Amino acid sequence: MFAIRKSEDRGHFNHGWLDSYHSFSFADYYDPQHMGFSVLRVINEDRVAPGTGFGTHPHRDMEIVTIILSGELQHKDSMGNGSVIRPGDVQRMTAGRGVTHSEINPSSTNPVHLLQIWLLPEQRGLEPGYEQKSFSEQNYLNQFLLLASRHGEEGSVIIHQDIKLFRSKLSAGSKLHHELNPARKAYLHVIDGHLDINNHPLQSGDAMKVEGENQLILQAKTDSQCILFDLPH
Repeated sequence: MFAIRKSEDRGHFNHGWLDSYHSFSFADYYDPQHMGFSVLRVINEDRVAPGTGFGTHPHRDMEIVTIILSGELQHKDSMGNGSVIRPGDVQRMTAGRGVTHSEINPSSTNPVHLLQIWLLPEQRGLEPGYEQKSFSEQNYLNQFLLLASRHGEEGSVIIHQDIKLFRSKLSAGSKLHHELNPARKAYLHVIDGHLDINNHPLQSGDAMKVEGENQLILQAKTDSQCILFDLPH
């Protein structure tokens, strides 16, 4: 089963300092048909204006992953972590019993473009934690690279849940096969470009829910990027 969600069907709010698209219900965007998929709860595509950002605010019992697409984001949290996240970086924060953090665009001239991802943890009340790693584009060019997983396989960041998160950048005309376990679910989000996935055309911001399938076949019509979640049923 393949179910496609078009980019323009996402929730969209432009607050001036923040231009955000919500793949699933979030904040003031509520759609009972799109409350999440398996343990995947949030994918927000955010563009944050220079010198602005998310002031200090709390989270709990959530695995939060941030992927920077362009620009930079300055992170500070109640665990004592402080860093700047750049393109190629993946940040994982385990909110667990509770954390506060801020995310600010430190540039005075350039916006920051990012994906913010929330996943439900395998249990409540986990010890809060933080991890940040950088992944070279060369390692996910025309192939899937594991960014996050339950046990940190292949140098990925650790997610406290039975998931795998991959990223790929495909050159125009390239083709990529990815085996799936039909007993699990998959969710693919197109970052940019134009992909045919099992003969279904998807473009920037589009997504596909997958259930009961053995493989994905990706054909890049243009230079394209995507992320793929392997999720429990």
